[in-house]
This record gives sequence, C-alpha cells and structure tokens, in this order.
Amino acid sequence: MRSPRPTVLWLLFTLAACAWLGWSLARPRAAVFLPGPSSDGHHQIEAACHLCHTPFAGVAQEACLDCHAEELERAGDSHAAAVFSDPRNAADLAKLDVRLCVTCHMEHQPEITAAMGLTLPRDFCVHCHADIADERPTHMDFAPATCASGGCHNFHDNRNLHQDFLARHGAGGAATFEGSLPTGEAWIAVDLGERAPLSAVDADSPGNAAPELAEAWASSAHAASGIACSDCHGGGADWSDRPRRDVCASCHEAESTGFLAGRHGMRLAADLEPMSPADARLPMRPEAASRTLDCGACHEPHGVDVRVAAVDACLECHADDHSTAYAESPHADAWQAELSGEAAPGSGASCASCHLPRTETRLGGAPRIVVQHNQNDNLRPNEKMLRDVCMNCHSLAFSLDALADRELIRRNFRGQPARHVESVDMVPSLADGP
Repeated sequence: MRSPRPTVLWLLFTLAACAWLGWSLARPRAAVFLPGPSSDGHHQIEAACHLCHTPFAGVAQEACLDCHAEELERAGDSHAAAVFSDPRNAADLAKLDVRLCVTCHMEHQPEITAAMGLTLPRDFCVHCHADIADERPTHMDFAPATCASGGCHNFHDNRNLHQDFLARHGAGGAATFEGSLPTGEAWIAVDLGERAPLSAVDADSPGNAAPELAEAWASSAHAASGIACSDCHGGGADWSDRPRRDVCASCHEAESTGFLAGRHGMRLAADLEPMSPADARLPMRPEAASRTLDCGACHEPHGVDVRVAAVDACLECHADDHSTAYAESPHADAWQAELSGEAAPGSGASCASCHLPRTETRLGGAPRIVVQHNQNDNLRPNEKMLRDVCMNCHSLAFSLDALADRELIRRNFRGQPARHVESVDMVPSLADGP
C-alpha cells in the first residue's frame, strides 16, 4: 500500500487547522486569538471580540463610546472630543489626538497597563501643559508623570478634584462626623396599579412547591406589593423554577441597567454566559467558584432582605484582603450599630454603601434614590467615591488622604491615613494667582 503523498498530508493538516480555527471563532473559544491578556475592565468580555473590533479596521471610536459615552457625559468630560475639534486647539491636537480613545488606551499590553487597569502614557499632560510651572509656582517641583497619580488631576473627570470643588469643601473641621447616607427606598418598580397585599394563603405556586418558600415570600416586599408567585415564575405550563433576569428587569429596570454595565453583569450584556467567581481576577472563596452571577446570586427572591445583599452576599464570594478585613473595620462597627437600632438609619457603612451607593436619578420625570448596581461606577479612579460616599461622613481632606493610602484601603480603613494629598493645601495660594 502506497503511503499518502506529502501534498495530501499537508492539505489534510491545513483543512484540519482551518476547521479548528473556525470552531474557535465561536464564542467563548474566540479568546484563543487574543494577542495578549486583556485589561481588568475588559477581560470578562474578551471572548466577544466583535464588541470592540471591526474586521480589518481595528477598534472604532464608536465601540468605546457604546459602553463609556454615558459615563463621560455624566462626568462633564473636561477633555471632550468637541473641545479639540475647535480649530483654535489645532496645535494641541497635532501633539496628541485625544479625540480618539485608542491614542492613550490600548488593550492586550499588560507591560504598559497602569494600576488603574488601563494603558495610559505617564507624561501625556506635558504635551499641552509644559509651562504649568510658570503659571503656578506650586507645581514647580512636580515631575511630569505625577499629574494623575498624586490625587490632583483626572483627564476626563475632575469633578472631585477641581480647584473650585476643593475650595468649597476643603476648609477645616472634623475629619469624621456623624453623617448618614441618602435615605433608601424599598424598590424602584413599574406602576403596578392598585394591588392588595398578599399572604401565604394567596400563594399560587404548584402544589409541590416547598412551603418554606411560600412562607418567606409571604413576609417579603413582593407579597406586600401584591406580587404573586406566578407574576415572576409564570403560570400553568409556563411555570419556571428559576425566572430569567429579564423578569426582574421588568419591574427593576434601573437596577438591571446598572447591573449589566458592571463586572457582575457585563458578560450577560455581551450575550455571553453569566460570570462566575471562578472568572474573577480578585481572590474569591473556592466554594463559590461555580456560582452563577445574576439577580438571585445576591438577592434571595423570596426573602428579599437587602441587608443580606449589602454585606453577606458580597463576602460569600470575595476573599481579597480589603473584603476580609471589613468585619474588623470601623465601617462594620457602624453597620452593626445601625442594624441593632443603636444608631440612626443610614449611619452604617456596608459593602454596598461604598461600592453600590444610593444615588439620585430621575425616573418617570421624578427624582428618586436608587442603588447603583454598576460597581465599576465609582471604583476607578476611586476619587469618584468622594461625593456619593465618603463625604457623607468624612471631610474632603481626610477622604482624599484615605483613598490615596493603599495599605489603609487593604485594611478596610482600620486606622489613620499615612499619606497626605496636598491638593487642598494648595487651593489658597492658587486662588491668589501665580
């Protein structure tokens, strides 16, 4: 029997390789084509290459704005593309085309990815602000690469570090005081009309349903609002033991929108399998590795106890130093005092108080306080926590120092800041002019 010719073997190998590559293009296996590791903010969706990349055309600006445009608008982007489209700024634009996100931010390059989780030239400010030391003597001895690392400036969002803001809130006073977080509302839901509260006898679940679930539901906000079992699970042949996330979103749209924008839900928004703790880059508890992250992962749908979701649900998965140090922190002491009734409502600080804060928004034309379920919203840079979180109970100066102290953050703020951000100290001299 004659051996296969080398040409035939090469053809078979080529066909097999093409078949494997084509199979790998199907999500989530497409990650095999990555040129390098993705950044922390994108690695959850790295298998959905099409979200960022246009075939043979690189990364379009619109791909970045699809996810980040709303955040930039809320921040009042101080270096918006429209500013540099003005012909008067053509000289600056020639130095650095900041109209395009990819000028500064590039993926799959871990060797130049900074602590904030994205690539960023360390000295890009000097291209346009080389004469800043002449304008402001306070900046005389600062290195060009320290503009964004000293708690002074953020390129896009300067709301919490702007000179005017520092002048208004940087005056003396107690570093910590008896403050409180915005008052929470039960849930943000659609108008359900006039519905009478329900009790355990009104449970319309199948006869084989566990009675303890019906009892938990009967004492929940759902039953009190007239939401029956079938409203979430469906009725008759359409019954589902585990309702889909969009069932929750049909009433809790604001929360769902935030969830899909954050790391817990961004895979679902990209039409990928739900995230699980095993996918995370932060240390997680091994026993939680296979959990599926959806609404029910944090909110037990029958008991609906938001206090459990605010701390216990987080610590069931997260095992990094900051999280595990929470139980011994001053924040935890304040949280326990609130739960026990020893302190006023809103005076405690749970995990959610900082990472899923209550913020004011407008729903149906009316101002409402909602829980921002996008935990990325104030995470990086962490100065974004100042307005919505820290300054409810702490001075601006103390908060800036605390957020700049990485070791203090690791200990979950047990102790005093060992670093000092000089921004607030500079304000009086800046106000007097150069």
